[in-house]
Amino acid sequence: MVGFGSIGQGTLPLLLRHIDLKPEQISIVTGDEKGRKVAAEHGVAFHDTPLTPANYRALLEPRLGRGDLLINCSTDVSSIALITLCQECGAAYIDTCIEPWAGGYTDASTTPAMRTNYALREKALALKRPGAPTAVITHGANPGMVSHLVKEALLHIARDCGRPAGAPKDRAGWARLARDLNIRTIHIAERDSQVAAPRKSPGEFVNTWSVEGFVGEGCQPAELGWGSHERHFPADGRRHKAGCKAAIYLARPGASTRVRTWTPLAGPIDGFLITHSESISLADYLSIDEEGGPVYRPTVHYAYHPSDDTVLSVHELAGRNWQMQASHRLVKDEIVSGVDELGVLLMGHEKGAFWYGSRLSIQEARRLAPHNSATSLQVTAPVVAGVIWALRHPGRGVVEPEEMDHAEIMDFIRPYLGRVVGEYSDWNPLQDRGRLFDEDLDGDDPWQFKNFRVV
Repeated sequence: MVGFGSIGQGTLPLLLRHIDLKPEQISIVTGDEKGRKVAAEHGVAFHDTPLTPANYRALLEPRLGRGDLLINCSTDVSSIALITLCQECGAAYIDTCIEPWAGGYTDASTTPAMRTNYALREKALALKRPGAPTAVITHGANPGMVSHLVKEALLHIARDCGRPAGAPKDRAGWARLARDLNIRTIHIAERDSQVAAPRKSPGEFVNTWSVEGFVGEGCQPAELGWGSHERHFPADGRRHKAGCKAAIYLARPGASTRVRTWTPLAGPIDGFLITHSESISLADYLSIDEEGGPVYRPTVHYAYHPSDDTVLSVHELAGRNWQMQASHRLVKDEIVSGVDELGVLLMGHEKGAFWYGSRLSIQEARRLAPHNSATSLQVTAPVVAGVIWALRHPGRGVVEPEEMDHAEIMDFIRPYLGRVVGEYSDWNPLQDRGRLFDEDLDGDDPWQFKNFRVV
């Protein structure tokens, strides 16, 4: 296991619970002392040596061989480098996002397009090799679990709209189902209401999962899968010149870009349009292309309202011109209350909007698994599900969540998600708009991105 922060620490007990492993078969390589106590509690070897481009091969090659598996829970370690190494060693691989080497998210010497998740995904997909060891990429909560939730949500909507029953058998079938249901926009809509004590102090960044991970992706350009129904291209929008071309990016950080969205508990909220790989992979997977371009593709993006202390931390970070605060705190044991409501919001179909996802409280997360919060358990359970899938399906090469059997994954993770909720709503981003100010909106089509964006 590379990296042993909140996700690694929460993953370890689930690995030992669900996979026939002895502690001596696991080795942790991480960049600091955090987590040493948790590793010792489970009798697992712990090595606190930061991985760099200069040393990662020397440190990892002796620990990797045919039949082994590398679980990448790190930040600032190149996923591309680790996948390549695993392919050479005959080892399987899984991660929760595609990471660059340290500084890659904020390297001012590169173009914004090079710092996007789109670019990172294209590099990962270029490593697809027939018969290569299975490498499951981007399989945490989001990205990861949410792609399986989208498939389940599509089946729920189809059933409730009187469509023929039965799951599609392939990518083309899922895309046709989404088109036939008129799914125009998909949000990964999340509201984290967890509260920790003590609360955030000035000059401190507080988060319920990796601080470095969130700040890194928050400083990347905002990204979204760009739907075929969109008719107002953003003034700050940029297209990619190569690759699948299913997504665009904005010439501004995701943590400074807000969008309107909805969850059942929170109701209408403003979320951050943080870049995530599922925004690209879902839009790509659900595209129907003909000569000249897509004839159908939904707009897909993350709409994230983190914990209140994290929102304050982001506002302070922006005021510092995206320079990290001197102090930062990952909260887990300090959380005293709250719920992480994480799901997918599918809009445009005949019933309006449908949110489907996990509603997990901190109390239930602690009961279900040690060393986890509500936020981390929604990640760690899919990680372990992905490990089991990789072991059952060797030789599949690089695999994205959309290419996996959603039912097999959901059967494993469902017991760890608290309440799995599906709820219809008549909400759309035009509701109660224009009451106080004259806004530039598209009143003919509520599902245009310009109506969701907060400007």
